[in-house]
Amino acid sequence: MNLTANTYLDVRNPTQPTGEMILTCADIANESTLSNDYVANIWGYTGGNISPELMWQNAPKDTKSFVITLFDPDAPTGSGFWHWNVFNIPADWTALPKNKSNDFGDGIIELKNDAGLTGFIGAFPPKGDKPHRYIFTLYALNEKLDLNNSISPAVLGFNLNGKVLATAKLTAYYHW
Repeated sequence: MNLTANTYLDVRNPTQPTGEMILTCADIANESTLSNDYVANIWGYTGGNISPELMWQNAPKDTKSFVITLFDPDAPTGSGFWHWNVFNIPADWTALPKNKSNDFGDGIIELKNDAGLTGFIGAFPPKGDKPHRYIFTLYALNEKLDLNNSISPAVLGFNLNGKVLATAKLTAYYHW
């Protein structure tokens, strides 16, 4: 039994055989270190807490909505830390604008992060801890989700089952 793979979130019925979906950010290169703009400004941290502009391309033609998540699997919680969960991003969007968390409109829903705040919360690993990974994941879905903003990130993840057409990731690091 493979305990590391989550087959429930595997891509289902790919509709686009050419061109892998790509997630980018002008301010955050893949495998780079986050700047202070993307660090939290709570609990002694003095970052900008700015939600980044995320851009994507090559989404499957059958995409009905997108989901963006930001997860720190290295947080010393036993279950990681959800920094951002955004869903029902319209299928005709190809980017989320910078510093617009909690102000996207257009039916886009943001959940509370694991700090208990709605929307984006920047990096804030414990002082002196190893560098933490911050994994932005884009999901292209074959439908819009009929959920509200009171659900948990785990419930959002559960509701992706069987709906994911493609995924793309961007990983950055931060330590204090």
